[in-house]
Amino acid sequence: MLIELLIGVCLLGAVVTFVTPDRVAGKVAAVISLLPLAGSMYMYATFDGSGNALFGGTTAFGESMAWFQLAGYELSYHTGLDGISLPLFVLSTVLVPLSILSAWTPIQTRQSQFYGLVLLMEAALLGVFSALDFFVWFVFWEAVLIPMYLLIGVWGGPRRKYAAIKFFVYTNVASLVMFIGFITMVFALGDSVSSFGLPEVTQALASGSLGSVAGIPGETIALISFVLMFFGFAVKVPIVPLHTWLPDAHVEAPTPVSVLLAGVLLKMGTYALLRFNFTMLPGVAQDLAVFIALLGAASVIYGALLALAQQDLKRIVAYSSVSSMGYVILGLVAYTQYGLGGATFQMVAHGLISGLMFMCVGVVYNTTHTRMVGDMSGLASRMPYTVGALISGAFAYMGLPLMAGFAGEFFIFRGSFASTVIPGNGMALFTGVAMFGIVVVAGYLLFAMQRTLFGEFFSATEYEVREAAVHDVAPLFVLVLLVLALGTAPDIFFRMIWDATQPILDNVGSGGEAAVRSLGTVLGGGL
Repeated sequence: MLIELLIGVCLLGAVVTFVTPDRVAGKVAAVISLLPLAGSMYMYATFDGSGNALFGGTTAFGESMAWFQLAGYELSYHTGLDGISLPLFVLSTVLVPLSILSAWTPIQTRQSQFYGLVLLMEAALLGVFSALDFFVWFVFWEAVLIPMYLLIGVWGGPRRKYAAIKFFVYTNVASLVMFIGFITMVFALGDSVSSFGLPEVTQALASGSLGSVAGIPGETIALISFVLMFFGFAVKVPIVPLHTWLPDAHVEAPTPVSVLLAGVLLKMGTYALLRFNFTMLPGVAQDLAVFIALLGAASVIYGALLALAQQDLKRIVAYSSVSSMGYVILGLVAYTQYGLGGATFQMVAHGLISGLMFMCVGVVYNTTHTRMVGDMSGLASRMPYTVGALISGAFAYMGLPLMAGFAGEFFIFRGSFASTVIPGNGMALFTGVAMFGIVVVAGYLLFAMQRTLFGEFFSATEYEVREAAVHDVAPLFVLVLLVLALGTAPDIFFRMIWDATQPILDNVGSGGEAAVRSLGTVLGGGL
């Protein structure tokens, strides 16, 4: 019941914060957010799960109870954590209190509502990473959209309404497409499943139980379902060319919201891709490996080039997220232990690094009231602590050794170069092209830092530039320490991730996916 307790604490905390006076709402929300953090730390310390939850592994802190019948399917409230979901569960509880603390300075209106929505979103995020029944998972998945839409639309910048609507339309339409793909796949399983439980569906697919629907053969159903789910999750990641909503959302969102958007919400997409597409339908994923690897490499290079062309620091970090998520896609499609494990590890690493970068940009903006590269220089002499944290985050983005970004990318590269999913060393070729993105990342980050942080002090605004308050700087150094800790001791999470990804590879090697591994038949026989 511990998962339910933490979700309940967030929901109750949101209600309490909503009715708390604005003058103390931030402090009340910060204290409440520490309770889920303490709970997740206890869960990490006592974690005793093994294997993968979708293949019958031992889940930790699980709970399952019948809910109701829906058209012959048993819907259950089923939750639990394994080595893939626990790191992201912990990441959510870490970033929320830090983002609340970073909001004390910029959020000066309707504070109780703002902090209440943040806690409401945390409850939904914890549900996404712990739910093991599709219906329950989908409720939490959609619930995340509501507070995020309001946080951008109410507290955002001048074009906040446009950005919020664009975010909502993109992600909601994507969710509908994904929902159709999954339900179609479940219907094709026929009597082999009696619920929407993710373990039951996964194991039925692995046993080759996928049949036909309306005369459409199982092989075609598998392909259609994979493509629909991939599209739905790719928008959330986002993968090029479905990324256009992200820069607008980041630029208009207040900084604490950008921290959660980049740090956790984007990971919902990659987490879902791993759980659904690459775990349930590995055969189709391998048949489409060239296309998926191309999208991954394109996201890395295109996102980096777009960042290179920006002058707004927030847009630079936003496009960097698009680039970094491309590496995760390459790791997933590699179907090696280090590829899958590295992709999962990179989700956590990027969550910390992107959160750090957005917080640093937010502190700079709070002080200088500008984010444009050409409007300031020499900030290191006026804001040494903030600048030090910003440089640390930039080095982590570049993959500096002993930092979390290096570990994640190294695991992915090792796994991708060893992959045989594309004949003729195709994965090595795509990975080599993607690695060039690191050079571009280093180029635009070093250029932006040289322009804004060093040299003679200059500010185009009339505001006094000095070091930020302690409550603004403290979260930065907490994230710096976490990035260093994960980079120097990746086994903090990687050991449990390794254990949870092994069953996915065992399923690929067992031939259990043979019933859905027939793309050539689909193309040859037509739809």
